[in-house]
Amino acid sequence: MRAGIVTLVLGYVLSQFYRAFLPVMTPVLTTDLGATPEMLSRASGLWFLTFAAMQIPVGWALDRIGPRLTSAALLAFGGGGGAIVFALATEPWHIQAAMVLLGAGCAPVLMGSYFIIAKSFSPAVFGTLAGAVIGIGSFGNIAGSLPMAWAVESFGWRETLWALAAITFAVALLILIVVRDPARPEDHGSQSGSVLTLLKMPALWAIFPLMMVNYAPAAGLRGLWAGPYLSEVFGLDAGGIGAVTLAMGIAMIVGNFAYGPLDRVFGTRKWVIFWGNLAAAAALFGLWAFPAHGLWTATLLMAAAGLFGASFPLVMAHARAFYPPHLTGRGVTLLNLFGIGGVGLFQFASGWVYEGGQVAGDPVAGFRTLFLFFAVPALLGTLLYLFTRDRMD
Repeated sequence: MRAGIVTLVLGYVLSQFYRAFLPVMTPVLTTDLGATPEMLSRASGLWFLTFAAMQIPVGWALDRIGPRLTSAALLAFGGGGGAIVFALATEPWHIQAAMVLLGAGCAPVLMGSYFIIAKSFSPAVFGTLAGAVIGIGSFGNIAGSLPMAWAVESFGWRETLWALAAITFAVALLILIVVRDPARPEDHGSQSGSVLTLLKMPALWAIFPLMMVNYAPAAGLRGLWAGPYLSEVFGLDAGGIGAVTLAMGIAMIVGNFAYGPLDRVFGTRKWVIFWGNLAAAAALFGLWAFPAHGLWTATLLMAAAGLFGASFPLVMAHARAFYPPHLTGRGVTLLNLFGIGGVGLFQFASGWVYEGGQVAGDPVAGFRTLFLFFAVPALLGTLLYLFTRDRMD
């Protein structure tokens, strides 16, 4: 099981990479294909929306088929195929089509590892292990910053995507060979329940809104808007953008590792999550208030949003404590649907928000509106979370 989790984490490294590599490619895709930041925001949004839409069938497949075949097949056909489509792109809409395929391909790998952890380890350590998986996988986020900028400049973006396609196919094959599905109980087929069973549970109702807005700001900034923001407001090139997004990516990794064991340190999940997300919202309001105060200020505030907004694994652990055991697969994927679906909706809408907030002669105005667009829902979701019930394993 441990070897299987390791190989799924390799798949999750690719998932983190593919959701975060567009910012450093913004200049070259604009030059070569005429792709605007608004077009790329929709491409990024399509990755997340497709990823989210796949969670329902992936949840069913994890419970009924198992993580091995589910993850290997989707990563190969969607992930590897999407990278090939990206490498062959000649129009901006080709990028959007590639991101749809990549979103589908990356959909099962994190939830596959969570499924194995939930079935094979003590519930008390779920949050810690879930945070470690995201923390390690987030090195893909790092790879999508400065290293990706270096690869694009050194080898070209098409050649880099062909190499990524080969790597993705190799990881999918490794998952097929190494992963072992957890044993299912003999009465598995007689146990009733579905996603509707989970949606009817009042204990989860105050968790869903926070999950929907928790990851969206950090993913939106790190995965797309950091590039245009740093380029247009501070005049950074691909290397400079890569350095700043690297700092934010490191902060997100630290946050994922830090959140994992904090529920056992403080004896509560609810209040660790609440205060952390409140701090993340404060950082976003700081970006809204001081968007052009200086590069160091912008970098620190974006890193803070990534650090304090990295509570995804602990929120997942909080919700998982209420799931019936036979609905584990559908439970983790349902919550992931809210988390990633929220990112997709925000990414998709953010292009229009940015366009609507632009003022002629003021490069900051559109970004100020964008930061507020991320900050207000983050605060509201955190306040709604106050109505949830704390639960430890």
